[in-house]
Amino acid sequence: MIGGRDRRRDVGEAIFADEVGIEYGVYGEFRLKTAYQPIFAARGDALAAVAVEALIEPQRMAMPVAPSVFFDSVAANDRLFIETMCRMLHLRNFRNIGVDGLDLFFNYDPMINDHLGRALAEIRFMTRHLGDLDLHAGMLVCEITEQAADDHVLASLVREMRRHGIRVAIDDFGTGHSTEGRMSLLQPDIVKIDGGWFAEFCRHAAAERFFRPLVSSLHDRGARVLVEGIEQATHLRVALDGGVDLLQGFHLGRPALAGTIFNREPLSIETLLGADNKVVPLHQRR
Repeated sequence: MIGGRDRRRDVGEAIFADEVGIEYGVYGEFRLKTAYQPIFAARGDALAAVAVEALIEPQRMAMPVAPSVFFDSVAANDRLFIETMCRMLHLRNFRNIGVDGLDLFFNYDPMINDHLGRALAEIRFMTRHLGDLDLHAGMLVCEITEQAADDHVLASLVREMRRHGIRVAIDDFGTGHSTEGRMSLLQPDIVKIDGGWFAEFCRHAAAERFFRPLVSSLHDRGARVLVEGIEQATHLRVALDGGVDLLQGFHLGRPALAGTIFNREPLSIETLLGADNKVVPLHQRR
C-alpha cells in the first residue's frame, strides 16, 4: 500500500475529519478511530479520573473490528505507517475530550521501527509539534512494549523521551519480559501490571498478602504502579489493598470513542466493591 514516498506525509494524507472535527484514519477498507479509556486514582473514598489511555478502534463498513484482526491484516511494510497514524490520531483527537488536567497514555512498540535513528527522529518530530495540538510533553506517558527489543535501542528511546519531558511506563509487567535487568536499565516512571496476569493472580486465596510486597518493591524503585484489567470487584479490592497508584479496567470505565462526552464524576469505591467490600485501602491508612 505504501510506496517509496515520505511516510510521514503519507500518514497525513490518510487522515480525515468528520463533520464535527473528530479525526480518523483510512487504511484500505478500514477506518481507524481513537478511543480513550479512563485511568483512575484513589481520592479518599472515591476514584477520580486522572488520565486516559489512547486505543485504536478499527471499523469496517461502520462496524467495529477486533484490533487483533485488523493488525494481523496489516502488511509488514505498512506497520510503521499504521503505528505512526494511530499515534497521530490519538494526539490530535485528545483535545476533543474537553476535560482539563488529564494525562495521556499512548503505546509505542520499538520493534516496529527497527532503525534507531528514524525512531529518535520520530520522537523529536512528535514533541516539536505538541504545542500545535494544545499539548505539552509533561502530559504524556509512553507505554513501551519492550518484549524483545534490544537493550541499547530501548535505553536510547527512553533517554530521548525523558529529554523532552515524556514519562515512560513499562507495559505488560508480569508477563515475563520485564526482567530485573530491564527494570534497572529503563527505570520506568510507571509500571503497568498486565491485566491477564493480575486476574489469574487474584484467583489465589493469598493474593493480597503476596501482591502488597510486589507493589512496595516497585515503589522502592521510584515507580508508580498501575493495574489494568480491573474487571470485577475482587480485582479492585486486591489492587487497593496492595496500595497501587492507578487503576484501569471495564469495571471502572470502558473505552469511548473520541468525541464522546467524558464523565469526570468520581466513582464511589464502596459501590464498586459491593459485596466484596472488605478492604481499607492503604491510601486511607497513611
